[in-house]
Amino acid sequence: MKRIHYGWIILIITFFSIIVAGIIRSSSGVFIVPFEKEFGWDRSVISLAFAVSLFLYGISGPFMAALLEVFGLKKMMVGAMFTLMSGITLTFFMQQEWQLLLIWGMIIGIGSGLFLTVLSTYVANHWFVKRRGLAVGILTASTATGQLILLPILAIVIKNYSWRWAIGLILILCIVMLVIILLFMKNSPKDAGLFPYGLEEEPAEPPSLQKKNPLVMAFQALVESVKYREFWLLAGSFFICGLSTSGLIGTHFISYCISYGIPVVTAASMLSFMGIFDLIGTTISGWLSDRFDNRWLLFWYYGLRGASLVLLPVALNKGSIILLVIFSIFYGLDWIATVPPTISISRQVFGIEKSGIVYGWIFAAHQVGAAVAAYGGGMIYKIFNSYTLAFFLGGVFCLVASLFVVVIKKQKLKEEHMEEAM
Repeated sequence: MKRIHYGWIILIITFFSIIVAGIIRSSSGVFIVPFEKEFGWDRSVISLAFAVSLFLYGISGPFMAALLEVFGLKKMMVGAMFTLMSGITLTFFMQQEWQLLLIWGMIIGIGSGLFLTVLSTYVANHWFVKRRGLAVGILTASTATGQLILLPILAIVIKNYSWRWAIGLILILCIVMLVIILLFMKNSPKDAGLFPYGLEEEPAEPPSLQKKNPLVMAFQALVESVKYREFWLLAGSFFICGLSTSGLIGTHFISYCISYGIPVVTAASMLSFMGIFDLIGTTISGWLSDRFDNRWLLFWYYGLRGASLVLLPVALNKGSIILLVIFSIFYGLDWIATVPPTISISRQVFGIEKSGIVYGWIFAAHQVGAAVAAYGGGMIYKIFNSYTLAFFLGGVFCLVASLFVVVIKKQKLKEEHMEEAM
């Protein structure tokens, strides 16, 4: 019987680590109303804390990629999970608005940075040669799978007990995951006495990056990448991606549904339902990114997402469960499906050694967009007492993103891909 390559074990550990970090990030939506009721905080202030978190975990991406090269995979995952665990623990003791900003804005933002930015790319690039796109798709899908598993449960716990019980459940998951990482995680295939999956002989050593300062590495990659038109097109489209996903839907969807009289558990279950289709859609997207023109994949992903966001206010205004289910299916299939093709284009343009850090900067733009939507959505609600304008604008921006990606030159990608294969 053929032995399972340890790369798949690493992928499973990484998958569940990202799930736990994703649970923490996506749980912000179910805590807005409980925090508002218990502490009397303004919704725009709570939204600001979650916006700071989105911004910090995004902007930390390129630095996390550089630190991975210096300290290795295991130490970085242990440190990041411990940081998340500390932030969740401190949540039990917060009483002031500045503490919410510190804990959920800074500590949890930085702690989730590794898991939700460059970790998928790093693991796929270092542990896989064959099935690399599939590996990225599976790991990317895990970001939203956390809400598939736990958001409805968190909502039920909050409704029947309190938000503190929900925080306790998240803390237990962090502890379990930390132990698993300590026991089974490895830095590279070499540590397991293997070659990357799909490679039969030892790969050529890449240029040594470990001796460089992580800050220098991160900013040097930025200086080099901004010279490329493709960088700006990918960063611009990813800004809109973050705006229309974790910033808008992840933070405000549940509150939007509640404003139309939909119970919190039903709204959380709808978000969970999206997670089912996200897992399917993003995994398939990874498979497709190995086989088809990634520009056109992104064109259709952004176009369909924009159409679904415009549909959502119509569904809520009509009170149509059928339209809400249709929205959840289409949006869910498209939630993070944009990531594998974006990573693939980054790898083709910037090369495998640099693509991790460059993608970190592109993802930083994603989280700037997410932060804008998280805070902007709260401000729009405060001004208009409705989220409708925010979701309509999100749909329009997605249509703009579809135009950004389609103008990336195919010839450029072909040439870079050929150079990488040589």
